[in-house]
Amino acid sequence: MRGLLAWGLWCLLACLPPAIHAAHGPALTIEILDAAASEAAVTGGGLDESFRALESGEPAGRAGAFWMRLVLADDVATDGVATLNVEKGRHLSVRLFARSAPAVSPEARELPLAATLPGFYGSNEAVFLLPRAAPARRVLYVYAEPLGEGSATFRVSSSTLHETLARGAEHARMIALAFGALTAMALAALLVWFVLSEKLLLLYATLFGLQALYVAYLSGQGFEWPLLSYALPIGSYTWNVCAALSGAVACLFVREIAELKRFSPGVYRVFGWLAVTFVVLAFANLARHVGLGQLVATIGNLIFLGAAVTTLVVAFLAWRRHNRAAGWFLIAWGLLEAFTIATAIHLLASDAPAAAGLLYYGLPLSMVAAAVLIALGVADRLRDQRLALTEAQWRAQTDPLTGVLNRRSLLERLDTACLRARGRGWPIALLFIDLDHFKEINDTFGHPAGDACLKAVIDPIQSELRQSDVIGRYGGEEFVVILNNADLAAAQPIAERIRNRVAGVRIDGFGEPIGLTCSIGVATSEMLGVWGEHLIARADEAVYAAKRSGRNRVQIAAPLAA
Repeated sequence: MRGLLAWGLWCLLACLPPAIHAAHGPALTIEILDAAASEAAVTGGGLDESFRALESGEPAGRAGAFWMRLVLADDVATDGVATLNVEKGRHLSVRLFARSAPAVSPEARELPLAATLPGFYGSNEAVFLLPRAAPARRVLYVYAEPLGEGSATFRVSSSTLHETLARGAEHARMIALAFGALTAMALAALLVWFVLSEKLLLLYATLFGLQALYVAYLSGQGFEWPLLSYALPIGSYTWNVCAALSGAVACLFVREIAELKRFSPGVYRVFGWLAVTFVVLAFANLARHVGLGQLVATIGNLIFLGAAVTTLVVAFLAWRRHNRAAGWFLIAWGLLEAFTIATAIHLLASDAPAAAGLLYYGLPLSMVAAAVLIALGVADRLRDQRLALTEAQWRAQTDPLTGVLNRRSLLERLDTACLRARGRGWPIALLFIDLDHFKEINDTFGHPAGDACLKAVIDPIQSELRQSDVIGRYGGEEFVVILNNADLAAAQPIAERIRNRVAGVRIDGFGEPIGLTCSIGVATSEMLGVWGEHLIARADEAVYAAKRSGRNRVQIAAPLAA
């Protein structure tokens, strides 16, 4: 998964207007015409003297159509089909004209549009084919017409058709891979949530589902895909809304991953209100229609930044509380943050190639890597919860002193074993083990010595049992052993071996060594025809018979007389 509110800075970058570039190679100069003019007047060269140098920030903000003049000092391509690439906002319609040599034709001709490649921040790249035969000094005219509002990006460069299409295909492949990976992880978490009903999984699935949509629309690739292309008319609303909603879900996710409700109830409520604020921001995008778009963007940026810093502090403190899931989150946050800052620096520095490399390779890969890291954190949290639940169940089922089953769990196991044995036609045997003279040990040596005796007999008993057998503490010094699929011929030798092993136990540390013996009653379903607690009752009667006969012996429960 990725660094949650580190998404904040990434979304902050997305909400900021992209830097306006009129970038070009060393063989290209760009001029702009301020006055309106007809196509014939411009492309015929009659207004060349009216063009002026393009200033920083142009041609952004122009409400109407305008002309630009491009001069290529020398051949732009020696191999393949030469192209002129215009990176611009999607809202900007662009046509390109080339002036022909006077000996060929007095009129300029419009150059064909070979392809339109999607780009980040609501931009695209119009790829025009340049004529093969041209004079050394090429003059091109660009007619641009805004059709609404959109990205202020404007960059002109030269290349070849093969290089341009190969680069576009590679960029599309990277975004598609990132989108697919994020979507797959979101769907996997959702499917697991249907089984486990764990809130953290649902939040994870929602968060990265939104982030998959976010990267698809922010990169422009989503507008080219089936279904997602229906969002094209609303343009930048797509990624801005996805960013705001993912911020809301991220706040809820952080509350859970950092266990704020348990450790910081006040901060837990703060993150709840932050989530509500992000939802409000999602709908606040409509404010641009009443001239408040810049104000909303500024407020949104401040909220994103504040939430990102707050989340970092909260996650760090949670990690200091030995919350390993928060530690995974911090690693993911740092990874994504590094690429976000690097991309922002390159964009501000107008380093187009480096920024494009980070946008199309660094950020998508870091997003997927961060999603994986956060998935590990979620898995770690679920594992801890399962272990805690297992430990709680174990404590509820076992005797705290001896570590064997307590009476309630023992009886439940006995009922289950009897149902299984009767269904399969198997016999079942029961050993009722009672330590001899236990009250005297407590009275003479004290209760700590008695507790030591109870713990000491467990290993000798278990050493004679099979893996399928069960032992539990029935009362004070009484233990019951369930021998599954065992008749009297199998049970009696086991009881004798247990009696001998217990007789060899010596307890030190309470004065003179304490010797132990036990009396064992054996009851089997094959002989008695009874099951469940009736077997325990018959084995208990056999124990009393063994004690009356002198203790330290095994007594078989005999069938009752008719």
